[in-house]
Amino acid sequence: MNVDVQQILKNGVVVTDAALERLLPSANTLPHSIHRAMRHSTFAGGKRLRPILAMEAAKMVAGREVPGADELGAALEMVHTYSLIHDDLPALDNDDLRRGMPTCHVAFGEAIAILAGDALQTLAFQTLSQIAAQPATLIDIIREFSFAIGTGVGMDTGLPSGMIGGQVMDIEGEGQKPTAELVERIHRAKTGALITTSIVCGGILGLGDLLAQPDSSATLAASPKDVIAALRSFGENAGLAFQIVDDILDVTQSSEQLGKTAGKDTASDKATWPAVYGLEQSEKDAASYIADAFAALEPYGQSAAPLKALAQYLVERKH
Repeated sequence: MNVDVQQILKNGVVVTDAALERLLPSANTLPHSIHRAMRHSTFAGGKRLRPILAMEAAKMVAGREVPGADELGAALEMVHTYSLIHDDLPALDNDDLRRGMPTCHVAFGEAIAILAGDALQTLAFQTLSQIAAQPATLIDIIREFSFAIGTGVGMDTGLPSGMIGGQVMDIEGEGQKPTAELVERIHRAKTGALITTSIVCGGILGLGDLLAQPDSSATLAASPKDVIAALRSFGENAGLAFQIVDDILDVTQSSEQLGKTAGKDTASDKATWPAVYGLEQSEKDAASYIADAFAALEPYGQSAAPLKALAQYLVERKH
């Protein structure tokens, strides 16, 4: 594909971090504790994959850098960070290491960690509402965004549930014999939903930008509905592959390599892909889902190459 994925990742981190720095309250803003906790977890060194996927999807559709894509990416990272803060709490996964640093509740206490997660989710929606785009575009983005991170009620996107719904299924599945149906539902919801919505929301923003340009009909490769459907299919398959690889890494890598506590899934009797299918089949399945993701974007040619390169990176990463 002749795409420098490392450069895409590097540039995406710089752009996303600049937006987050601009949008998050400073550590000196009162009340200090909550803002320091928000920044502690947000700037703990994440890969910024979801913002990068959103920005690249917007660029694929619009054919150029899209104004506001950095803010969309920042909002996605805020929600992702909030989910990690809450997922690490003693009431959920009870973890003390995230991205190689003490988890938020370890550093600031449970009460502030809970509120930091709440505040990040709230700031994400505030950020979305202020993106410089047409109102109809923002409504579509916020609708997609809110369905994907909730419990899935009212969703017509084909996803079994939203991120919070997936977290609930994950908790309730602990200690039970994992089934293929359960593990797929959890993965598509808990992790896959936010990855998919990152790509779809990027596409929606890109469409809004493209259709506002003169002669936009001449540059749109397919109908807006078909463009979003292709991006959704790509996101659902890539998101599932991402989580399968995460499951594999949890049992094959060390805590130092992962930046979080290794072996937690096995110790907690989590419903994971290797627990159902074994490691060898899990690796084959991740590759198969990435192939399906690639197929969804085949009609878009070279313009889809950066997204495909990122998807390939998701299954080849070691941490």
